[in-house]
Amino acid sequence: MAKAKKQETEIKTDGWKDTFSDLMNLLLCFFVLLYSMSNLDEVKYAELVASMSNSFSIFSGGAQALGDGNLISSGATQLSNLDDYYTDMGKAAESENETDPSKEYEKEKAAEQKKQAEQLYSQVVEKTETNRLEDSLDVTMDSNYNYVMISLSGGVLFQSGSAEIQSGAKQILSGVAVILKPYEDRLIKIEGHTDNVPISNSKYESNLWLSTARATKVYEYFVEKKHLSEKHLEASGRGSVDPVASNKTAGGRAKNRRVEIKIYTNSN
Repeated sequence: MAKAKKQETEIKTDGWKDTFSDLMNLLLCFFVLLYSMSNLDEVKYAELVASMSNSFSIFSGGAQALGDGNLISSGATQLSNLDDYYTDMGKAAESENETDPSKEYEKEKAAEQKKQAEQLYSQVVEKTETNRLEDSLDVTMDSNYNYVMISLSGGVLFQSGSAEIQSGAKQILSGVAVILKPYEDRLIKIEGHTDNVPISNSKYESNLWLSTARATKVYEYFVEKKHLSEKHLEASGRGSVDPVASNKTAGGRAKNRRVEIKIYTNSN
């Protein structure tokens, strides 16, 4: 009896078609998704592409950058280009978020100066009230927190066109000296100011000369009579260049005739 021929097992060679079909479906879904999100910015777009590439590895044979041609072809590796782009974007974001040490230092310095100025202002106001000088002078703080200023009316301190301190004003200056005494280690500037009406006497050539003489007289009173240290004390005249009110009215001109004493925030 003849032996029956063994039934040959059929070997399928087209199984790759299923995998390829799945891949095409994934690509189709991916492109539809890209098209629907075409208005996203570059950073979000790069993040999406990177996420898809890590999940499905569909760019392993890519050719050119996104938007320049087919994603699948025999060319340079798309995934490598995409990784470089994504990495560069990440570095840029990290660079933007890095803190600049110099800027942080400036912020801390400004905050500390503001704190010192506010403390100084509170102390000067308190001393003014303690010495009952609140009706004779004004206390203000510089908007940049560089100094606290005591402003005295020129009409109270001097007669018109004169730099000699009136006897009644010395009591006020004596109280101001008490306020200044604890701050001798700081820069203290005494500035004289006038209105813009030209001076007409033989002693002073101009308002600048008069304002300088008035500041100097206050300086001398503090040093010679009240024994304040000269080391950080300065006197200067500003004439009419820094008005605080309009010179068109008598009231404005009276406000402009003044002596300002600036106590600076930082110690020397």
